[in-house]
Amino acid sequence: MFQPVPLNLPPYPFKLSQQNNTLFIFDELRKRDIVLTPEEWVRQHLVQFLIVHKKYPKTLIKLEGGLKLNKLQKRTDILLFNRMGEPTVLVECKASTVKISQDVFDQAARYNLVHKVKYLMVSNGLQHFCAAIDYDNEGYTFLEDLPAYI
Repeated sequence: MFQPVPLNLPPYPFKLSQQNNTLFIFDELRKRDIVLTPEEWVRQHLVQFLIVHKKYPKTLIKLEGGLKLNKLQKRTDILLFNRMGEPTVLVECKASTVKISQDVFDQAARYNLVHKVKYLMVSNGLQHFCAAIDYDNEGYTFLEDLPAYI
């Protein structure tokens, strides 16, 4: 059974429960208990960080959305939308034991071929990287922090 570890994100008062040696976390966006995996622990912290500290409205956050990429079914961890319903930020979450490498950033960039967001973020809960996408010059610029919702 996964035991939650401290992350490089503010702590939140999550509702945890246990059933038959399995730990669950209540997901306030999906309004149900989710099996608590190392990746889910990071995802739930990032969601709360986006809501509480970056002021993204809960109604504009989609978790684990499906997408088709080269005829393969994939899923995004967190997708943030603007008021017009357009995707603006794609967040890829990894377990805290997974090193954030170029491969992880490339995975998020591949998902972005479908969504075409302004910002990409990858995090393992300990390290966080955010980049602004420059479509005109086919590149990206790393940012100090993800912009707050405006």
